[in-house]
Amino acid sequence: MPGYGSKSRAQPPSQVSCSTDASYERVIPQKLKQETVQSGEDSGGSDEQAKKDTEDGDTDDNAEPESASKKPQASQRKRQQYAVFDSWKINRARNTTEEDKKVRVQNEATELLSIRGLANQAEARNIINDPREYQLELFERAKKENTIAVLDTGSGKTLIAVLLLKYVLEQELESRASKNPHRIAFFLVDVVTLVYQQFAVLEHNLDQQIDRFCGDMNVDTWNKASWANHFSRNMAVVCTADILYNCLSRGFIQMHQINLLIFDEAHHTKKNHVYARIIKDFYLDCEVSKRPKIFGMTASPVDAKVDVIQAARELEHLLHAKIATTSNFELLQSAVSRPDEKVLQKYFEKARLTASELGEWCADRLWELALEDEEAAKLERKTERDFASDALSKTALELEINMIKEAKDVLNESANLIPEVSLTMKPPALSAKVVRLKEFLDAEYENPTETRSIIFVQRRSTARLLADLFKRMHFPNMRVGTLIGTRQAESGDIKVTIREQMLTLMKFRQGDFNVLFATSIAEEGLDIPLCNVIVRFDLYTTMIQYIQSRGRARHKQSKYIHMTEAGNMQHAWVVSDAKNGELKLRAFCQNQPEDRLLIGNETDFDEKLLKERMYQFYQEPSTGAKLTFGTVLEQLSNFAECLAQNEESLSRPLYIMSYQGKRYICEVLLPASSPIRSVIGRPYSKKSVAKRSAAFEACLLLRRDGHLDENLIPIYHKQLPAMRNAHLALNVKKTNAYDMQVKPKFWEQSWGTVPSELSMVLVKVGEPAFGFGDRVLAPLVLLTRESLPGIPTFPVYLQPGISSDVQVIPVISRLHVDEKSLKLLTSFTLQCFRDPFNKAYNHDEKQLSYWLAPVCDDYDLTDHVTKILDWEAMKYVQANGQMRWYRGTPRSGIENHFMIDPHGGALRYFSALIQEDMDALDPPPEGVATSNHKHWDSILSYTSSLWKNSRDWIETLEKHQPVMHAYQIPHRRNWLDDFQADDVNVKTATYICPEPLNISPLSVPVAATLYVFPSLIWRIDSYLIALEACDYLGLKISVDLALEAMTKDSDNSEEHRAEQMQFQRGMGKNYERLEFLGDSFLKMATSISLYAQNAGDDEFESHVKRMIMICNKNLFKNAVDIELHKYIRSQSFSRRTWYPERLSLLKGKTAGKLMDANNRYLPQVQRLNDKTIADVCEALIGAALLSHQDSGSMDMAVKAVTVLVKNSDHDAERWDDYYKLYKMPAYQVAECTAAQQNLADQIEKKMGYKFKWPRILQSAFTHPSWPYVWGNIPSYQRLEFLGDSLLDMACINFLFYRYPDKDPQWLTEHKMAMVSNKFLGALCVRLDFQKHLKTNHNTLIYLISDYVEETQTAEAESKGAKDYWTGTKNPPKCLPDIVESYLGAIFVDSCFSYSVIGKFFEEHIRWYFEDMTIYDTFANNHPTTFLSNMLSTTFNCMHYRVLSDEVLSVDGTPARVVAVVMIHFQIIADAESSSSKYAKIRASHRALDKLKGLAPFEFRKKYGCDCKEGKDPDDMMIDGGRGVHKAVPAPAVDAMDDA
Repeated sequence: MPGYGSKSRAQPPSQVSCSTDASYERVIPQKLKQETVQSGEDSGGSDEQAKKDTEDGDTDDNAEPESASKKPQASQRKRQQYAVFDSWKINRARNTTEEDKKVRVQNEATELLSIRGLANQAEARNIINDPREYQLELFERAKKENTIAVLDTGSGKTLIAVLLLKYVLEQELESRASKNPHRIAFFLVDVVTLVYQQFAVLEHNLDQQIDRFCGDMNVDTWNKASWANHFSRNMAVVCTADILYNCLSRGFIQMHQINLLIFDEAHHTKKNHVYARIIKDFYLDCEVSKRPKIFGMTASPVDAKVDVIQAARELEHLLHAKIATTSNFELLQSAVSRPDEKVLQKYFEKARLTASELGEWCADRLWELALEDEEAAKLERKTERDFASDALSKTALELEINMIKEAKDVLNESANLIPEVSLTMKPPALSAKVVRLKEFLDAEYENPTETRSIIFVQRRSTARLLADLFKRMHFPNMRVGTLIGTRQAESGDIKVTIREQMLTLMKFRQGDFNVLFATSIAEEGLDIPLCNVIVRFDLYTTMIQYIQSRGRARHKQSKYIHMTEAGNMQHAWVVSDAKNGELKLRAFCQNQPEDRLLIGNETDFDEKLLKERMYQFYQEPSTGAKLTFGTVLEQLSNFAECLAQNEESLSRPLYIMSYQGKRYICEVLLPASSPIRSVIGRPYSKKSVAKRSAAFEACLLLRRDGHLDENLIPIYHKQLPAMRNAHLALNVKKTNAYDMQVKPKFWEQSWGTVPSELSMVLVKVGEPAFGFGDRVLAPLVLLTRESLPGIPTFPVYLQPGISSDVQVIPVISRLHVDEKSLKLLTSFTLQCFRDPFNKAYNHDEKQLSYWLAPVCDDYDLTDHVTKILDWEAMKYVQANGQMRWYRGTPRSGIENHFMIDPHGGALRYFSALIQEDMDALDPPPEGVATSNHKHWDSILSYTSSLWKNSRDWIETLEKHQPVMHAYQIPHRRNWLDDFQADDVNVKTATYICPEPLNISPLSVPVAATLYVFPSLIWRIDSYLIALEACDYLGLKISVDLALEAMTKDSDNSEEHRAEQMQFQRGMGKNYERLEFLGDSFLKMATSISLYAQNAGDDEFESHVKRMIMICNKNLFKNAVDIELHKYIRSQSFSRRTWYPERLSLLKGKTAGKLMDANNRYLPQVQRLNDKTIADVCEALIGAALLSHQDSGSMDMAVKAVTVLVKNSDHDAERWDDYYKLYKMPAYQVAECTAAQQNLADQIEKKMGYKFKWPRILQSAFTHPSWPYVWGNIPSYQRLEFLGDSLLDMACINFLFYRYPDKDPQWLTEHKMAMVSNKFLGALCVRLDFQKHLKTNHNTLIYLISDYVEETQTAEAESKGAKDYWTGTKNPPKCLPDIVESYLGAIFVDSCFSYSVIGKFFEEHIRWYFEDMTIYDTFANNHPTTFLSNMLSTTFNCMHYRVLSDEVLSVDGTPARVVAVVMIHFQIIADAESSSSKYAKIRASHRALDKLKGLAPFEFRKKYGCDCKEGKDPDDMMIDGGRGVHKAVPAPAVDAMDDA
């Protein structure tokens, strides 16, 4: 409605976000920042402490205390964001709760009350005040025997029920005190609205705990434990009869556990009504002594059109109760005011000459309502559906649609001709009947009055039109409302909810409405306030309607108006028959002897029950739940409703009848998402029984396979489809502590022995040269006890932004060593640890893991191994140790040497040339490298790191010694990572004197290499640990891919393109891309295995089995069982753990608690979330696949799947094993028909593939709606299940290799275009596959035809554009399904050859996606992704999040999810929905509405954003797993977190 929409849009934008957002921004982040400042202030220390920390020269990288002025790190910022969100939720909940309480006591805001709240306002009164004599009389009767109380509406039947309930509950308390089993009472109603109404009455009149239940409360999802909890807590329950029946059917409760059954509106107990079924199916089966009492209530138990006596007897027999009414009718008349009945005569002659019984204006108004834009569209859609279901011609359909459009045009052209409503309107504008009603109501409401009127009509449209008419007439004292039912509205109609019904009644009660135009909904059961006037504008059709509607006129001196046509004998007969029937019924009830039980025609009824019991039934042994032919159709229908639905598949069971001799056989087809698709029943002579037999057999199979539980409840719940696999999921944010292996087992080989020969690898760092005076790095030889596996080339960063390749080149021959040569190697190796790193170890060849050695300048790896090593250099090092300068030392003895400060240990230098123009006592020039102390006034004193109290020694040094230009070696250790801003700005050039320093015998090139060596050996260790993991699993994976698969470089590596939390630098590629590839192969491999081994399974069962195998929970459990987590690398280079083990430290800082008493590293603790461990499993599968890409073999990946899923449904070791496991089903190998062979011939001609088994091709084109009995070929669902995974793998292969630098988020977004229903639907049309589809779904045929026409037109007009399909509408789901099922069919027919899939992709798919950039927009259409791109690209903002969390209801309704968009700690938009997904979408939409149109400078000013590129390096460190850390890629959907 325009008014409603306009009102919504008129709200100011500021109302989208919470009004208190600003306060959160000011308070919460500031508090956290203050805590950070405090931490910084406490980090200081004394000079002595500083000296102690640096004495061994092994300080932390960039170990300056973090400044309080720095921006919060990523992890801290994330905590702040969640703190803001949590505070916002608390305030929101508090505000909502307080507002809700206010609303409940404010009459003017009743629209905000819940249904229960509305009912409470209506019924919050105590009704047991002064019961009448007849009420007490009937109560006494009901205490003794089963009773049906027949009393007028408003005579207090509910009060008698309350009295009886009180009595029964008191008896129950006595029984429980005697230790008897607990029993419970049920108050049963027929409609949902009465649940709330009657509960409100009982709640205020009973002392014991009661509750109410109806279908709107999602009770279908409750299990036995939930019901048992409710039954144990309550002594009485108000519910719809269907709920009790379901509880009895499912064994949640037994009839003997019930002490009282109250049937409201008991006259419904007939035929197959649920009231009757409760009695027939469960009450009669219960022992007589254990049956509950029965109390029925009705104003009119029979219909006047049948024999009153017979009908009454049947009702008594069914309910096993006696009809009773007051024995003193005068008392009843005094308690219930009867209206004064009049008959208004009316003339219809002129009305019959017009278009409608209401008049021309109403007819015109009806057309206006029916042909509004939205309603006309609805009418057109309905017409399309009707024609599709009737399979009429397209021409006829177009004719009907054109007629609707022409009618709308005529209406628009005639709009000015429709007269305005006025009080003087007469026929033909209004019919005589309406005019007479107007005159009557005008007289009733001439002056202000308390009169309340209900005008009863038959049709919803009549109620709406008359209400609209009388509103437009603007009677000053008349306030008009409408009360109609809640059924699905049709074209031109309005949809009404139970809540809206309750609001209407509330307003009628309060006087906001005083005239209601109502349909039959107001006749029965609903509590309507006392009325002055009841008008039957349309006459009743039964006596029940007459009595019930008259019962609405409860006010004294009220009027009940029958509007009849003068001279119309039919009208006169209806009125007379209703009155006479009531008199006859009342006489019958009053004349019954108290001790007489009406028997009725028992033989006939027993025969009917006997016939029904001849059919099958099933009773669950453990619970007593019961399945009968009488209930099975409803049971199966309920199961179908719990399944996921779509418009083109079955939404309910479809029954197909066929003949077998003289009997009927029925096949039932269930929706596509059902675990069982088709079941055939037993033959019967009647169609109705055959139909029930098929449903019965289907339910038995569903129970057998566990799809119905022991209470015959579906295990799937339509209300929560996202939770169907919840038990298979992991908490992404849950982390646990796990051990991380520090050193590989490789080094432990031959420990404790003196080796006689060693393996050698040459470690060579390539160009460019070292950054300090262009120092060249010398190659070093690494000698090991056993041969190292091949180590791939990897990068180090010796200069900012420039990588140098590190090669580890194996030397083929092993080096034989004797005692002398081994001691020489050991001496050189220990010197390599001592001079650069100030670590002096005990000389012990038995414990060394490896040795280091220099190479000759002219080394040749093809020479003998002894000629490669520079033995003379090692001897020089062994002979000289550390040297000192003395007067007379030649220039060559100090120029271009590696020098060490012996006092501080932290200062080391590469010396350059002597500066002839400088003196040792000169002050150091400005700009030299920073010293560790401030007590120097000359270059000589600057060179020494001694502290103030120890500097007397400097006075003894040579005052005129040489001054050399030098480069101070920084404390940087992690050369695997590129330089950061702080590294680049470190000053290294300086001037030193030689005497205060030690001169190392190690050459500068060797020393330069040694400074990089910790990073090199740490990376080699990581490679070896990753290989150990693969060897442990029995997988042959290349070294680089093994490490990549085991690397997690941040707390949120899985959040692709998001700001990385606790980022670990220099770890190389992480597992992201391999996990993306492995996930797809895992899905494909398990799908193939399931298809091969489980030919009898349907698609649903296969899906469940696959989910069990590939779910993160299974992978995580298996990985933890084999301790795979200890091999995962989640921590970057550590300066404390790169040293070799087993050596005794003589000097230097120890590793402390990192080592045990035997100098072996203890496992370090790493925190991993469960999903990370599961992701590593998938990454290993991807690595196994990629490692053998050159050979094209997928055997190792197949083996990896088997090892990691640990499931009998996948035990293949090689690809060929899949086909060996496959046993062809009977339908595949059966002889094909001519039609099936013709289909195979057509496909061969079109696609170039010749099918060996044409019937499997036919299966690929058989829709689930096609009955199995019509061809004995299953539908395409299992092939589609298989083909979906094959297509997914083909698309990911293409993207993975074609775009090696794209992160998984980009790959996923663009893969979605390739496997989208839109593309596959267009591809299906291009291949003309839809022509071969067999379907029994008429609507689907029309949908396909319409889509094909649109798609072919789009392609023809695209002029060769490859993305023409993106502009078409979504196709019917069956079209993409048959593309995938075709892929499954050719795969199976080709004996499981993946090459046919690759060929199909190359020939029919690749062309569309040669240029993926044209699909960037398609990938970014998701509102949350679009918002992310806008913030990061348009506004250059990195500090934002979309968060969501569950919020509890304040009114007992199901919990909801709230999502917020937060920018720089400000919540700018929020939204609420039933799921996190849709809450985020809505919140993103609202945020986009606020941000659109803002210029970047306006955005920065409004939200305080200062995220300009390059401003804050910490903010810009986002890693995609490829070693690139300074890029600022756009955060994507994965950056959006659930709280």
